[in-house]
Amino acid sequence: MPNGSIGSAGTSTGTGTSTGTDAGPLSGEQHKHTRWNRRLIGQVAILILVNTMVDTVVTAPLLVLPEMLDHFGTDQSAWIDASSLLAGAMWAPLLGKSADIHGKRGVLVATLLTALAGALVCLVAPNLWVFIFGRLLQGAAVGAVFLTVALIRDMCAPDMAMVVTGIVTSGSALLSIVMPALFELTATAFGWRSVFVASAVFAAIAAVLVHRLVPQSTLRTPGKADIAGAVLLGGGLAAVLSYVSLGSEFGWFTVGPLALLIAGAAALARWFLVASRIPEPVIDIRNLGRPLVLTLLVVVFGTGAYQSMLTLFGLIAKVSADQDLGYGLAAPGALGLLYGIPAIGIVLGGTLAGVLSTRVGPAVALAGGVAIGTVGTIGMFLGDSVLALAVVCSFLLSLTAGTLVTAGFNMAATLAPPERQGVVSSMVMVMVATGAVILKFMGSAVLKSTNTVVAGDTVNSALGVHSYIAMAAIAFVAAAVVVVLLLRTQRYRAPASALES
Repeated sequence: MPNGSIGSAGTSTGTGTSTGTDAGPLSGEQHKHTRWNRRLIGQVAILILVNTMVDTVVTAPLLVLPEMLDHFGTDQSAWIDASSLLAGAMWAPLLGKSADIHGKRGVLVATLLTALAGALVCLVAPNLWVFIFGRLLQGAAVGAVFLTVALIRDMCAPDMAMVVTGIVTSGSALLSIVMPALFELTATAFGWRSVFVASAVFAAIAAVLVHRLVPQSTLRTPGKADIAGAVLLGGGLAAVLSYVSLGSEFGWFTVGPLALLIAGAAALARWFLVASRIPEPVIDIRNLGRPLVLTLLVVVFGTGAYQSMLTLFGLIAKVSADQDLGYGLAAPGALGLLYGIPAIGIVLGGTLAGVLSTRVGPAVALAGGVAIGTVGTIGMFLGDSVLALAVVCSFLLSLTAGTLVTAGFNMAATLAPPERQGVVSSMVMVMVATGAVILKFMGSAVLKSTNTVVAGDTVNSALGVHSYIAMAAIAFVAAAVVVVLLLRTQRYRAPASALES
């Protein structure tokens, strides 16, 4: 094993790990699923339900965003939109380390219960700040995504795990075809709080099913969670990302956002110094290894780019080409075409990425996702005013969405021993959340700085929309450069690995 890598794939326990005494049905290597069977299908269905609950936390509230803003008498849509992702970036390192130490199933159940508590707080919140506190609690649900991936690595043999990861991480997208209409109906009948009732119900059901039917991993990493380090890392990330969100809203050099940036940078600097000295940091930065660092960079650039483009679709779908702004896709059923049909692409991309990862390796699947996303983004320079082309580009970006997340998790998993799957998976989730928040708010700043006034109304200009697309394209190009370096690194590592084996 080359010095500096986080671990070797295929290691059964690793130095310093314990198999424990709670021998569950899939506790040993010989009991891992190698093919589809009734038990695995049921467990996959439960994990997809968990990720569906995550969708009710991250995306469903946006469907009733105007009603929530009216209720709380605020225009701070950015906080309501991004607060769960910010919290996810804050929660992820601690949840990942705790999962390796205390067991992935137990930590996943605790995560679901925390998300349930957050939904209930949002449900009864008397003001905006209590509501945001509830959203921060709900944000723990973002950690459920990487915990399901880490559980899959315990439940399945390596090749099978790559395929199942693709299905679990993308399967919930199929429900997004009907969920917007369903939530719109319930919000009309019962108000915006119905979204949080649904989220609480999903979290409760998922927690019970995970506890009763998903096997407990007996693999443990002895040690203790570095709570202080997790607070510094998570708090620093949240503060810096909050600067990005608030800076675009109130100004990059105003006192409040700058204070957040300074505090966040100080917290991250302190965490870096401490993590390089203590024996059990929440993330061991001394042993990340070049392949893992490159993988994380591909994820942060690629997922940030496609997430920002998905936001742009929602904006330009509300503008008619007849307004002569130089863009516009408004037409009957436009939103359904842009968001409903491409949901199939997410499932297809995730599933294909899982299969390809077993055949040609997850690094190649990552490269394919970046290439498809780049084509889809560049196509929007023309597709911003042609609905048919925009639907094709949206489908390509949805393929990218499924591919990058699945291949990113699979790539990271091959670089970590079993006892560190929780920590490494949490790093991927942090990059997904970080990329999404940064690119979304950078795009928002681009649009605001290029607004134009038409008939007394302030609207996004064609320059702003094209600059937004260019920003996403540049992010994809950056991801492409990094993924080429990753492929070259993997090519050079392969002969060494063969000699070692």
